[in-house]
Amino acid sequence: MSTTHPSVNTSESFRGIQRTVHVLHNSEQPASVFAILESGTKVVPLIADGLFDLLMLKMTSVYTSKKQTKIESKGPRFEIGDFCVKLGSVTMSQNFKGVLVEVEYRPCVVPSSAWELIREFLQGFLGSAVSNQAPQYLQNRMNDIYQPMDTIQQYLEHFGQYRKATGVI
Repeated sequence: MSTTHPSVNTSESFRGIQRTVHVLHNSEQPASVFAILESGTKVVPLIADGLFDLLMLKMTSVYTSKKQTKIESKGPRFEIGDFCVKLGSVTMSQNFKGVLVEVEYRPCVVPSSAWELIREFLQGFLGSAVSNQAPQYLQNRMNDIYQPMDTIQQYLEHFGQYRKATGVI
């Protein structure tokens, strides 16, 4: 079974002020559009319905669009007991950039309660490549209830790393 994991398009520069809007879609939440506005040190997350894409098209007179380099992670999704594993082939402008592995422990919504189990599960098939520490994004959110926006934020972080590795920011 093949699913599309998040993909991102980026737009920039609202009325001469440098701000970046990342628009992401996730097949796990098909009715939602995720947007993250970055302005200096401030980050504003937004979850909207599919009409948000149309709104962004109508706003082209207000912002200048950066070269629309689409980056996406696409691949199979597996359910193994209480775990959901997604293997994503990351492509940017149709060029392969790498593989992302996403693991979710479904019975638990608090990362601190599930991290050790997820880490042990990942080490079972990825070995020592798995860090003992939770991902950077989660480290300050370990006791919060995990939300879909947390997944989106992590994908955006990884996509940013792929863009920097290829010189596209």
